[in-house]
Amino acid sequence: MDKPISEMMTKSVWTALENDAVEKVGELMARHHLSSVPVVDGKGAIFGIISNADLLHFRDARGNPKATRAWELCTFRPVEAGPATPARQVARMMAQHKVHHVVITEERKVIGFVSALDFV
Repeated sequence: MDKPISEMMTKSVWTALENDAVEKVGELMARHHLSSVPVVDGKGAIFGIISNADLLHFRDARGNPKATRAWELCTFRPVEAGPATPARQVARMMAQHKVHHVVITEERKVIGFVSALDFV
């Protein structure tokens, strides 16, 4: 597990824009069977993350998915790591922050994604 996380990460990452409607984000996640999606700003820099749990809480609260934007629902400043970060350290970060996903970034741009399932 001392290999860099870039060797484990998913390199093809679906993202949502911060101003996308929550409805669109939910459709993207369902269509591609995603458990979470990074939210980026107009320049492609990481802004936040939306998970299935976030969508479930939103639906339970009876939010308006057409009127609510991704930036309003997402968790700001998701856990990030650089591509050279050792996989062991990323696993520790997940445990420490109690998250199931880490966004791999370079200069704030999303270049990959790692799920706790990638470690199984």
